[in-house]
Amino acid sequence: MHFNFSKLTPRGMIAYGHDIFMAGLSFILALYLRIGNDIFAYGDLIIVGVPIITILAAIVFYIMGLYRGIWRYASMRDLIAITKSTNLLILIFALLMFFATRLEDYPRSAPLINWFVLMALLGGPRFIYRLIKDRRFDIPHMAVTTKTIPSLLIGASDGAELFLRAIERNPSIPYLPVGLVAEKKSRTGLDIHGVHILGTVDDLEGIIATLEKESHKPQRLILTKDDWTGERVRDLYDLSERLGIPLSRLPKLTDLKSGTADTIEVRPIDVEDLLGRPQKALDKSLPKTLINKKRVLVTGAGGSIGSELVRQICSFGPSEILLIEASEYALYTIDMEISRSYPQLKRQALICNIRDVSRLNQIFADNKPELVFHAAALKHVPLVEENPLEGILTNAIGTRNVADACTTHGVETMVQISTDKAVNPTNIMGATKRIAEMYAQALDLKKMGCRYVTVRFGNVLGSTGSVVPLFQKQLNAGGPLTVTHKDMNRYFMTVREAVELVLQASVLAKSDQTLDGKICVLDMGQPVKILHLAEQMIKLSGLEPYKDIQIEITGLRPGEKLFEEIFHGDEPPTPSSLEGVLIATPRVRDADELTHALSLLESACCDKDGKNALAQVKTLVPELKHDLIS
Repeated sequence: MHFNFSKLTPRGMIAYGHDIFMAGLSFILALYLRIGNDIFAYGDLIIVGVPIITILAAIVFYIMGLYRGIWRYASMRDLIAITKSTNLLILIFALLMFFATRLEDYPRSAPLINWFVLMALLGGPRFIYRLIKDRRFDIPHMAVTTKTIPSLLIGASDGAELFLRAIERNPSIPYLPVGLVAEKKSRTGLDIHGVHILGTVDDLEGIIATLEKESHKPQRLILTKDDWTGERVRDLYDLSERLGIPLSRLPKLTDLKSGTADTIEVRPIDVEDLLGRPQKALDKSLPKTLINKKRVLVTGAGGSIGSELVRQICSFGPSEILLIEASEYALYTIDMEISRSYPQLKRQALICNIRDVSRLNQIFADNKPELVFHAAALKHVPLVEENPLEGILTNAIGTRNVADACTTHGVETMVQISTDKAVNPTNIMGATKRIAEMYAQALDLKKMGCRYVTVRFGNVLGSTGSVVPLFQKQLNAGGPLTVTHKDMNRYFMTVREAVELVLQASVLAKSDQTLDGKICVLDMGQPVKILHLAEQMIKLSGLEPYKDIQIEITGLRPGEKLFEEIFHGDEPPTPSSLEGVLIATPRVRDADELTHALSLLESACCDKDGKNALAQVKTLVPELKHDLIS
C-alpha cells in the first residue's frame, strides 16, 4: 500500500499525527476505565495493544480521507466520517487482538469503551477548535451582545440556516436575530441554531406586535429565500411600510454557499424582486447542446437584449461568435467585454444595418453561421410613431432580410425576438413586429430548410428606453416621476429571463417538430401596475411618494395602450415541454403573398410615401388601430 503524504497540507499532517496519537491513548484510557488501578498489572497487554491500534489508525484514517476537511468548519459530515473511521478501526482492532491474545487478558467490553473514548478524543478537539475560531462559548442566540440591528428572519430553511451560521462565525455582522418566521405551520416552536421559529408568515403582524411587547421589536425584516413570488414580496413590502420596518433580503443562496458568508451583507429589495411571480430559471444543459462548437450570429448585439444574449451564448462554448450591430459605440462596448471575458473565443465585430441586403449576404456568405439570433430592432414606441418609415424598414423589412439570408446560406435555426406589443397593436412599432412574426412563421411552415422560431417578450426591466431606467433618472433628478395613466399596467420580465427564453426557444425548435410556425411566450404571471411600480421605486430609495417625490399623470402617448396582451384571441396558448414557456397557435399568411406585400411596402418606404406605406401595414395587420390610418 502506497501513502502519498505530499497530498496532506502542513495542518493536515498535524491533524493526522494528532489522531494517531489519540488512537494509542484511547486504548490505555479505555482499559483504565474498564479495570481501574489494576491497569498496571496489564503491561504486556498495553505493549501489544498500543502499537497495533496506532498502526491501524494510521492506515484507516488515511484511507478514509479524514484530512480533507478544515477543522474550523467541522460539521455533521465530518462527524459521520469520524464515526465510520472509528467503527472500522475498532472492528479490525478487536479481530487482531483476538488473534494476538485470544482475549484472555483483554476484557470483552473494552472495545466498546474504546469506541466511545476514541470518538471523544477525535471529535472533541475539533469542536473546541471551531468554538475558539468562531469566538463563541455560549448559546448561539445569546452570544450576540455586540449586534446592533434586531432582525426578524422571514423563511426558516437553508438560507436562514446559512445566515445564522455566518452570524455566529463573524461578530462583525451587525444583525441580532430575534426570531424566525416559517412558511409551514409544522415548524412553529422549533429553532435553528438556537433562534426560535415564532410562527408563520401569515401571523407576521401579530408576531411583531408580540416582540414589541417583549421589548424585542425588530428593526429589520430580512427575507432569507431567493424564490419568493413577486406578489408575496409586494405584500411583505407593503406590511413593512405600514409598520415602519425596512424590508431587506439576503444574497442568493448560491452566494451564501460559495464561501462569502463571513462578509455577508443584506441588500434592499430590488425592483426585480417585485415581479408578480418568481423569476424563471434556465436549465443550463439545454442550450449548451445546441450552441457548443457552433458558429453563432447575433444581430443587434450591442443592445440590452442582444448584449446579454451574447454573454450567455459565449458561456456555452461556441466555435465562433459574430456580432452584428449598426451602432459603432454599442458594438465596440460588447466586443471589448467579450474580448476580456472570453479571450480565446474567436469573434468578429461587424458594423452592419440589417436594412442593407448586400452587406448581410456578404457576412453570411463569408462566415456561414449555423445559428442566428435576431435581436436588432427599433423598439421605442413614441420614436417609431414619429419616424414610422424607419420603424417599418428596420423591424419588418430588416427582419425579412435576415430571414432570407438564413434560407439562402443554410442556417440551421433563426430565433426572432418579438414583443407583446405585436398583439392587437395600436402603434407602428407593434404592427411592424407583428409583420416580422408573420414572415418568420410563414417561412417556418414553408419548410425552407431553416427552422424559424419566434419568441414574444413582455417589457424587459432595465432595458434601454424602458420605464425603470426612466424612473431611476427622474428619481436622481429629484422627481417628479411621470406615469402616462393611473390604470396602466404591463407584463414585466428581467433581462436574464428574456435571454433565457430566447435560448430555450432555440432548443425547443431543434427538438420539437410540432412547433412549426408557432410562437414561444414566457408565462409572465400577472401584469404590474405602473403607478404602483413608481410608488415602490420611490420607497426603495428611502423616500415617501407624493411627499418627498411627486408622481405626475401625463396622459397616454401616441400609440400607447393601457393594457398589453401576450396572446391574440386567435392564438389559444398551450403548454410546452419546458416549464414557464407557453406556445401560441400560429396566425399566418402564405409566404409568397407576404414576400410580394413586403416588396411593395419596401418600395413605398424608399419612395418616402408614408400614406401608402401605412396603408400597406394596415393591409398586412388588419387588427391595427391607429389614428394615422383611416
